[in-house]
Amino acid sequence: MGFKNMGKFSVLLMLVMMWCWASTAEAEYMLYKDPKQPQSVRINDLLKRMTLEEKIGQMTQIEKSVATKEVMNKYLIGSVLSAPVSVFGGGSGLPKQAPPEMWVNMVNDLQKGALSTRLGIPYIHGIDAVHGHNAVYRATIFPHNSGLGVTRQVDPELVKKIGAATALEVRATGIQYTFAPCIAVCRDPRWGRCYESYSEDPEIVRMMTEIIPGLQGEITDDSKKGAPFVSGQQKIAACAKHYVGDGGTQLGINTGNTILDRKKLFSIHMPAYNDSVIKGVTTIMASFSSWNGVKMHANRNLINGYLKNKLKFKGFVISDWQGIDTITDPPHSNYTYSILTGINAGIDMVCYLSSFNNNCT
Repeated sequence: MGFKNMGKFSVLLMLVMMWCWASTAEAEYMLYKDPKQPQSVRINDLLKRMTLEEKIGQMTQIEKSVATKEVMNKYLIGSVLSAPVSVFGGGSGLPKQAPPEMWVNMVNDLQKGALSTRLGIPYIHGIDAVHGHNAVYRATIFPHNSGLGVTRQVDPELVKKIGAATALEVRATGIQYTFAPCIAVCRDPRWGRCYESYSEDPEIVRMMTEIIPGLQGEITDDSKKGAPFVSGQQKIAACAKHYVGDGGTQLGINTGNTILDRKKLFSIHMPAYNDSVIKGVTTIMASFSSWNGVKMHANRNLINGYLKNKLKFKGFVISDWQGIDTITDPPHSNYTYSILTGINAGIDMVCYLSSFNNNCT
């Protein structure tokens, strides 16, 4: 072959290689990863690609004590929480005085596991930043909700500023999600979680939902009602909890039974949720408690019927800590029934500790 023909062959080979590269690139193009596409188009494309196992994994939240990069990859986990050590025996797995950089490295390590899956879906990390980023050494600590609600002049703007400051410090540790605010209306001071409530007055609690735009950012005028809204890298997803009536249980018994007719439930315990949805809250957590004997984690009428269909809430409903398991009495006695009942009631993400592999398998 002469040099002239060799030159032609080289050009031809280069063109073939370019065509092959273009074909490969086209084959690997994933619509859901294209930021230029509308959000609804990306979501629908991703859902069409997902297997049942991938969907189950994305609906599962596990505690950091059982989360590793390998676990994230194997079980396709959608979310991780760092729970308070003193309450649940969980935690971040970091030293008590860990600097923000160690938190960021922890989140990034788990994120590598999530991104190494077939579809590369990032995971969401949640934490109880309920009065500032209270789990992190030297973070700013604010008064609990009860302390903010009893001030001489109720100040929603102050609460909004607290939300913004909390969001900034949470994002500085790589975390994108807080299980706050608690918008319970504490009607009995014997309830052990009254300090998490802004007030016994539903109107004060409703006003304090102004913390949500502080955490997430101001919702835009063109946002659809009920659509979750988080603006920018200095904001985090909020979680209104615990839906609904947790502050009105009989005798103030934690996780007990709220005995009220529908009118009183809606006039006392529901107004703050109405406002939270209007303000674009990203998630809502179901309550351990019951309403007239029906477990909230199993209450299809109030979750699917009212929250999602009536209020048009388009974010996701998350269970409380292994709350799905408490649907049965005794808890954990019929796992299949609990999962079926909870998901059909409208629970979108299930929070677990060590039993997560039962859910994923």
